[in-house]
Amino acid sequence: MLPNLRAPERATPGDLATCREMIRGGSRSFYAASHLLPEHVRGGAYALYAFCRLSDDSVDELHGGADAVARLTARLDGIYSGAPSGGIDRALADTVERFAIPRAVFDALLDGLAWDAAGRQCETLDDLYAYAARVAGSVGAMMAALMDARTPDMVARACDLGVAMQLTNVARDVGEDARAGRLYLPRAWMRQAGLDPDVWLAAPAFDAKIAAIIARLLRHADELYQRADLGIAALPAQFRPAIFAARHLYAEIGAEVSRHGCDSVSRRAVVPATRKLALTLHALSRTGRSASASHAAPALAQTQFLVDAVSGTAGAPVRGDAQRVHWVIDLFAALEQRPRRTA
Repeated sequence: MLPNLRAPERATPGDLATCREMIRGGSRSFYAASHLLPEHVRGGAYALYAFCRLSDDSVDELHGGADAVARLTARLDGIYSGAPSGGIDRALADTVERFAIPRAVFDALLDGLAWDAAGRQCETLDDLYAYAARVAGSVGAMMAALMDARTPDMVARACDLGVAMQLTNVARDVGEDARAGRLYLPRAWMRQAGLDPDVWLAAPAFDAKIAAIIARLLRHADELYQRADLGIAALPAQFRPAIFAARHLYAEIGAEVSRHGCDSVSRRAVVPATRKLALTLHALSRTGRSASASHAAPALAQTQFLVDAVSGTAGAPVRGDAQRVHWVIDLFAALEQRPRRTA
């Protein structure tokens, strides 16, 4: 479904400032990477983040459950019908109109949050991929639309990056999630390692078996980061630094987990500020395209519906005082992650 807004009340500078403050307070990694985005898309990225963060907090941290999902669905109805309610909604309404972002990607996000509210379990890696596609691959698809990167291969690589980031989230937050009664590690993996998932969840403890499972999950995340790299290298130069920064800042969380023996049960991995700065500065140099880059890997089966939703829509011209940008991109992939509990 394409946006069909009825000239809603436009977002104010205060609305956009609210969105910016949400990302600054909620994710230092994403906020740092956002400064590398071109100015004409930065505000849209802030609006996307703010709505995603608000959605996640409403369902998760505020324990709103299914009722919160219903309220968020109603807010989307207003955003897509030209009647946004509140500053964040006005900012998002402007963004979805300006960049022709299909509603299906937001519905996917809310679907994933509804899974959380219902306590849906991840029995297999495929189940975890299906969940990650909704809560994080959807954000990658939003960013692909924001940058008018709408070919199937482009969107597939964007979704790969989102899913990779969510796998990193899961690996980092094993102990934190378990103490809140949540378990996202594939339960089949735990049984294969000789662990009863429910027994372990009742008294979470770190040992070599859990370490091996977390290491296994990080290997799958790394495979997806590498798939995304091929597309990121093909972005126009103005976008590459921001996307490379977000990708490497997030992957570094997984590297930090690995450096501590994959113990994310008794401790939480934190990337030092000096390391974040070094990675961000390195991203600034990533402006050259890879002549051999190929992004022809098929989409994950679990993200194909997102690829279809975004690649089936036409991009809108980007408005701006000094810029009207229309890109022809032969290879691409883009950003991001579920904003829940980001670094």
